[in-house]
Amino acid sequence: MVLAELEIHHSRPIAPTRRVALGRRHLPVDPAPGYGGILLGGIVAANVSGIDADLVPELVKLTHELEDGRRIVQPRLRHRLQVDHVGLQLSTHRLVGDGDDVRFDFDDVQGNPAQQVLGAVYATGELPVGSRRAVFATVRRAIGWTGPVGPDLIATLAGFGRGRSLSARAFGDPVAWALDTLGFVNGERAAARASGPSRSDVQRRFRNLLRDAHPDHGGDSVDAAQRIADLTEARRILLG
Repeated sequence: MVLAELEIHHSRPIAPTRRVALGRRHLPVDPAPGYGGILLGGIVAANVSGIDADLVPELVKLTHELEDGRRIVQPRLRHRLQVDHVGLQLSTHRLVGDGDDVRFDFDDVQGNPAQQVLGAVYATGELPVGSRRAVFATVRRAIGWTGPVGPDLIATLAGFGRGRSLSARAFGDPVAWALDTLGFVNGERAAARASGPSRSDVQRRFRNLLRDAHPDHGGDSVDAAQRIADLTEARRILLG
């Protein structure tokens, strides 16, 4: 199942001019960063190491300019953004869900890394204002990523810690996942989503569920570590 998708059109490596254009986009970012933000950050993390190190400060500056909605003078990172796709190659990048597994599906592209990064950054700049700031924070986190492009990156971009084993739903809507994990249901869940759960309620639920999950109190010894980790992560998401 395709959770998010971005098409980037770019000039060929042998072309005399360096150009980038955006194509079709499916980038759900509500609540931010959402699947779209994870994909955009993943594209950046997968390609940023191939950019000239001297250009990285300019890249970071560009993210702030786009975040603020400023007019962008061209070219940037030695590439020019254009609207039409005539004469350009196509790269298609996806975030894919397969059951509870979430993974990147990046095109085996011939364009250079700067073109892929610029495509992701410019696409972020066209997101709704209400989500743009949070997604740009995710993109800047990706600029500094030094690990492999895999589950740890996805968890980090979604706001979880490395080494997390979570469902696709958790990455798409961490707050809803956290409320469900701590047992907020029906009207309680709707009220907590609308105004935020109280700290005392979250702590009370966490303590009770943590006790129930522990093997000493009848919890499944095989699943206890994952359950305790999930409860701890849910509390962190809701309380910060």
